[in-house]
Amino acid sequence: MQLLNMQLPGIERLFLNRYQTITVAAYCLLAALPAVIMPHPLALMPLAVIPLGMIFLLKKPFVVCLIFILFSFFRLHEVIPQLTPLKIPLLTALGSYFVLAWHIILTQKVKVYWRQEHSKFARFFCWVVIGIAFSSFPPSSFESFTSVYMKIGIMVLAISWLMTEYWHFKLTHLLIICSGLIVGGVTLYNNANGIGMVEETRVTIPGTSLGDPNDLSLVLSFPMSYAVAVVTTKGTGRFLTLLGLIGIVVFVASILATQSRGGLLAVLAVFGIFGLRIIKSKLLLISIGSFAIVVLMAAAGISDRKSGGAQEEGLDESSMARIHAWEAAFNMGLRNPMTGVGLSMYLDNYWDYATHSRSEGKAHVTHSTWFQVMSESGFVGFILFIGMLVAIFLSIRRSLAKLDEQQESPDYDPHMSAIAVGTYAGLAGFCASGSFLSMGFLWPVYIMTAISIAIAQYMDTHHTSKNTIS
Repeated sequence: MQLLNMQLPGIERLFLNRYQTITVAAYCLLAALPAVIMPHPLALMPLAVIPLGMIFLLKKPFVVCLIFILFSFFRLHEVIPQLTPLKIPLLTALGSYFVLAWHIILTQKVKVYWRQEHSKFARFFCWVVIGIAFSSFPPSSFESFTSVYMKIGIMVLAISWLMTEYWHFKLTHLLIICSGLIVGGVTLYNNANGIGMVEETRVTIPGTSLGDPNDLSLVLSFPMSYAVAVVTTKGTGRFLTLLGLIGIVVFVASILATQSRGGLLAVLAVFGIFGLRIIKSKLLLISIGSFAIVVLMAAAGISDRKSGGAQEEGLDESSMARIHAWEAAFNMGLRNPMTGVGLSMYLDNYWDYATHSRSEGKAHVTHSTWFQVMSESGFVGFILFIGMLVAIFLSIRRSLAKLDEQQESPDYDPHMSAIAVGTYAGLAGFCASGSFLSMGFLWPVYIMTAISIAIAQYMDTHHTSKNTIS
């Protein structure tokens, strides 16, 4: 009896901590599942790593979220097929949702905040959701929403709320460049060995979501902006500067290998942003830009393309296909000005709105983010989308203004400046290349949106500014 009384205080302390009790109970249930599903001793081996995995999830929630971002944006599990069976995107997505709910509801360690940029995104997101009910085929739009766009909505909030500490931004910058180098390295390898070539001269990564050279060039343009940022920002360290220099060479070479005109526009837009910050003479900048266009076109071998090359007279097949696609998209928005034809319903409605006959060409994707948004969410959705982009541009400009003010002060942080200007340039590159790519409802712009919001919140929390840009 005396021994029992001595043990009771310890048991009482255990049950006083409800989080420990919940964790132990959940782990016991998990421990029983493998034996029930597959009664074999080997089934119990994964239990050894579950506690470590749970501790990592709860201690480093942003890292789990970042891994999900990298795999979703760069499609690393597709680029490296050996990773596919591991189901990393699915596991990290579930882990992100779990830790977000855990730290918001139970521990309250994640501080939920709401900014003007969130409102701009939420208005467009909600309008797309409303449009599903008025879609030309709601079941198909709803399936697209649940498979991709709903995850985008959750992760925009998750990234902006979890990305709160200085090392979060520094790690994000480093891993985005490294992930881009993996994709760029595979691209150059494929190009050197003639793997996944489109029209005989344009490289892709076959069997992946990057099987279109235009999509591949857009994905590569984002880490390129971060690589240029780390090279042009003083004080980021020799290792990151060297990594950035390697990245610039790999990314530009990879984009040139895709022979994507949208990709070349992204290169010009990214370098143009840095040129505006570095070169004071606008005349000199325009001259350099004009010369760069000629050099990039020649280096990419655009004239050798089977579609859009020099051998085609008048409007080439590629340009004509875009014009037909844009006409169909505009007609969809014109006849459905409020909600458009619905999420992911452009191709299904193409021939109902196309101005050319089937004998003159085939159905094409919109080849334009702007026309895609207009056709699938209406003119109202298009206006909300533009409003969201404008708000994000202004937000990141304000953050850059604060950082520029501090360049001569001890509080100046070159790493924050690098990721801010890299995100700004990446967004500019998206807008340039997005004019020729259908990326209105996919990850790139939304990840940049979330990072921009996180930077703005961090700057407002940790830095003050006398002047702001409105």
